[in-house]
Amino acid sequence: MSILLGLFLKLSAFSLIAFGGVNALLPVLFNLAVNQEHWIDVQTFSDYFAIAQAAPGPNFMTVTLLGWHVYGVIGALIATLAIAWPSSILIFYLQRLILGMKDPLKKKSIQYAAAALAIGLVLSSALQIALQINQSFAANLLTVGTIAITFFTRWHPLYLIAIGALLGIFGFI
Repeated sequence: MSILLGLFLKLSAFSLIAFGGVNALLPVLFNLAVNQEHWIDVQTFSDYFAIAQAAPGPNFMTVTLLGWHVYGVIGALIATLAIAWPSSILIFYLQRLILGMKDPLKKKSIQYAAAALAIGLVLSSALQIALQINQSFAANLLTVGTIAITFFTRWHPLYLIAIGALLGIFGFI
């Protein structure tokens, strides 16, 4: 039972700083699940993240899968609730505060600041996860190549996913 309580409390605390969604928390979640608590290994974390990104719906499925791995269905439910409830309450009251403001400049300032914070956290998270998960030169090259192709072309992301899958199937990554 203490595992469930620890899972609930730690994920609830993470939820309060999850500007940009769970993807902004991935390095911290990785550190907690792999390095501190040893709930899963690096490969399993990578697999759960890939499943969560490929599945339709909210991007916090990584947390749900982690909870499921730790304590089955009850762990999945606890982890999902823990990651959702604090930020949901915070956003509810923050949105009420913003809607109650009379000055449109203050509203825009808060919205732009929140957007910049979310983008920065997600980009930082992506870098940290790439550094922790990529185990080979080929994986790092694929990451850099994907960023370059995304930035400089209008390729659909599914092409990049297919390239990564093929490289994995043929054993290059």
